[in-house]
Amino acid sequence: MTISVAILGATGYTGGELVRLLSRHQEVRILHVTSERYAGKPLRLAFPHLHNAPELLCRPLGDLAGLEGVDVAFCALPHKASMAEVPALLERQIRVIDLSADFRLQDAATYRAWYGDDHRAPELLAEAVYGLPELHRSAIAQARLVANPGCYPTSVLLALAPLLRGGWIDPQTLLVDSKSGVSGAGRAASQEGLFAELEGGFRAYKVEGHRHTPEMEQELSKLAGLDLRVRFVPHLLPQSRGILSTCHLRPHAVRSQREWQETLAAFYQHEPFVQVLDAGLWPATNHVRGSNFCHLGVTVDARTGWLTVVSVIDNLVKGAAGQAVQNMNLMFALPEPCGLEQLPLFP
Repeated sequence: MTISVAILGATGYTGGELVRLLSRHQEVRILHVTSERYAGKPLRLAFPHLHNAPELLCRPLGDLAGLEGVDVAFCALPHKASMAEVPALLERQIRVIDLSADFRLQDAATYRAWYGDDHRAPELLAEAVYGLPELHRSAIAQARLVANPGCYPTSVLLALAPLLRGGWIDPQTLLVDSKSGVSGAGRAASQEGLFAELEGGFRAYKVEGHRHTPEMEQELSKLAGLDLRVRFVPHLLPQSRGILSTCHLRPHAVRSQREWQETLAAFYQHEPFVQVLDAGLWPATNHVRGSNFCHLGVTVDARTGWLTVVSVIDNLVKGAAGQAVQNMNLMFALPEPCGLEQLPLFP
């Protein structure tokens, strides 16, 4: 099998990661890449580190001729831009993996409340499958439109899924403290992303109302079987990659450290990319850098009774491009690790 792919928005950080991963995928041919800024120019001008990848010429987004023969399109476009392109792709019988937030929320009113505009393709919201393979594997395999999860929600959902689905924790007291590398903000220039603004500093941002909050609540509510809310505070790290999420939880039962460890390990025992660390070991962002892995650590505080779960991912791989490739593998009946076997980079 050879899968022909298009990458719309290939010169952002996520698009570049897609090219890096897919150019070494044995079952994939990259047929079409788009960029408005680099239209008519080789992709390697935007990303010199991809110099040895297959030669790709960037096309403008409106150049539909390059889509002939494409099996699946990865939309690595900004929020609000994907929903203008996805319906036409589906009409051409091209399956779509959207890496923006445009199809993650299943309710158009919720989208309007958090993103400030009416959704342009609300008829597709109910059809879009939320692309977290560890929770929605069967539906992803059959989907023609997959909404790739956000990076923060990926780290949080993988930490909480075993505990909420098993009814082990109080769903009304979910406290999540997350830290992200600056690449999560995208490649466009901004003051807050300048080296002088970041280096030697560490700060919270969007403390009230980060747009990933409703996405988390939507999926966490499904796991718990009731409508719930999460207290989520993100922070910006002075590093390029990585997300670390610390989740503080109230358990329903008194259990030992070993029992909590076994609960998470049993839930993920057949998952190729989620690893529960041994007691006493704690996840670190530099231990998953460049890989599709999620590392989890868990402990219970005997003094307060609170449970703590720590989750780390690379925000550009498991939090974006790698997870998209994992979803593509499912959609085309390939082994999930195909093209994602690389180990993390360290140091």
